[in-house]
Amino acid sequence: MENIQRFDFLVIGGGAAGLTFALEAAAHGSVAVLFKRSPEESSTAWAQGGIAAVSADDDDSSLHAQDTHIAGAGLCNPQIVDIVVREGPQRVQDLVTRGAQFDHQGTNFALHREGGHSRRRILHAGDSTGREVQRALLAAAKANSAIQFFAHTLAIDLITSQKLNQAENQPNLILGAYVLGQDGQVGTFLAEKVLVASGGAGKVYLYTSNPDVATGDGIAMCFRAGCAVANMEFFQFHPTCLYHPQAKSFLISEALRGEGAKLKRINGDCFMQRYDSRAELAPRDIVARAIDNEMKTHGEDHVLLDLSHRGEPFVKEHFPQIYSRCRELGINPGTQPIPVVPAAHYCCGGVVSDEHGRTSIQNLYVAGECSCTGLHGANRLASNSLLETLVFGHRAAQDAIKTRGARKLECTPPPWERGCATMSNEQVLVSHTWEELRRAMWNYVGIVRSDKRLELALRRANLIAREVHDYYWNYIVDRDLLELRNITLVAQLVIHSALRRRESRGLHFTTDYPETKEAYACDTVLDAKEWYHYARTLAGY
Repeated sequence: MENIQRFDFLVIGGGAAGLTFALEAAAHGSVAVLFKRSPEESSTAWAQGGIAAVSADDDDSSLHAQDTHIAGAGLCNPQIVDIVVREGPQRVQDLVTRGAQFDHQGTNFALHREGGHSRRRILHAGDSTGREVQRALLAAAKANSAIQFFAHTLAIDLITSQKLNQAENQPNLILGAYVLGQDGQVGTFLAEKVLVASGGAGKVYLYTSNPDVATGDGIAMCFRAGCAVANMEFFQFHPTCLYHPQAKSFLISEALRGEGAKLKRINGDCFMQRYDSRAELAPRDIVARAIDNEMKTHGEDHVLLDLSHRGEPFVKEHFPQIYSRCRELGINPGTQPIPVVPAAHYCCGGVVSDEHGRTSIQNLYVAGECSCTGLHGANRLASNSLLETLVFGHRAAQDAIKTRGARKLECTPPPWERGCATMSNEQVLVSHTWEELRRAMWNYVGIVRSDKRLELALRRANLIAREVHDYYWNYIVDRDLLELRNITLVAQLVIHSALRRRESRGLHFTTDYPETKEAYACDTVLDAKEWYHYARTLAGY
């Protein structure tokens, strides 16, 4: 990797948000897009369900907004919800213009209905919607000569003016990022405008529907750079991931429940009606807790999701990816129920941003799952995530284009300095710590929480943080160490946020405070400077 590379726009993360931003910015300057793995591997590509956007005659944006607010349990930002549901249909049309092909019924979109939605409004491409969105955006971006792709690159830390010892009374300005290349060398990427769109953090948990790239890199980097984060306690657990020893992270789309699939115990007992009048179409937090309770009450390892009454031809036609994967594992979802369990799925919190995706650092934007726009509140409504990436990828690009040249810091940051760091011959320490942290998060900070569990988790996470800190400064960085560093910080943020919220709301349920309280009808915001002072004092570094 070249030591210093300069662009007008730097995009960290090549999913739907990052590529939307890149395509719009490319008409106004050079763009670098960093992909942690290959360009085809992103959280976007893993999205099965679809995109929630109003297109039917019996639907409108006010109904979509109402469903979003109900799911969000009183914490959605009304301004942001209004922006997303109103602008969403146009962003979907932009996708179609760029080549995305969604399923149709005649001349209209074929629409699914998912949990929490009062209408059919989920546009989809079979059960591989995210992959189709990624394909279309990648093809458009590859055809644009102003956009350069950098595969297998991992941003380490953001470079800001305050890190260069600029006067404290001056605004903090983004300059770029230090980046680990595929060759193991660290280079410097500089740009006037930077978008962080690196996806979520599901790998903080032992069981997750997320791809391996979802290690909270963007959230951790932005927090270390000084951005506030909010609502990290609200981690969504998808109710239905395939339960099979060979089915790593394979999601069973909520759209099956929208088409009539029933949740049952192993003995065939349907149980959802006992928890909510909407039964299988209740929001994800309710369904996930219901499954968790049934499993714990009866000592069962999984429950069943049954769509077999619709017949094999229907299942094969409407859910080809799910049908194919299940058949590979000896399950025929057209004739028998699918074993499922909940798994960590989506981080509703993230880096605090405004209606244009701007952060507190000038010229730094965030979009997608690593951001906290206020759309999701305490619980994301199904299929609002891809919609949010499109809306805020577009909005961030428009603001970045409009404000170009407003303020630049004309200087070159120093190159990455490895100091006295040496090569490590103890990689087992990294892999062991990774496993230990994720297991502790699953056991103590899962679907149902308590103060005792959270305090146990925090003590362990703080100890791990100190170990990782020492390891980071003593050894030459590699991908595994950097991901562990990021996921450890994310774990601390989730636990600390959960301890602050002394109520149960949305995705955060604690046995110590089972009621929802008006006093907590606000975001849980962690200030970077205050939190780091606390963390360093606690950890002793």
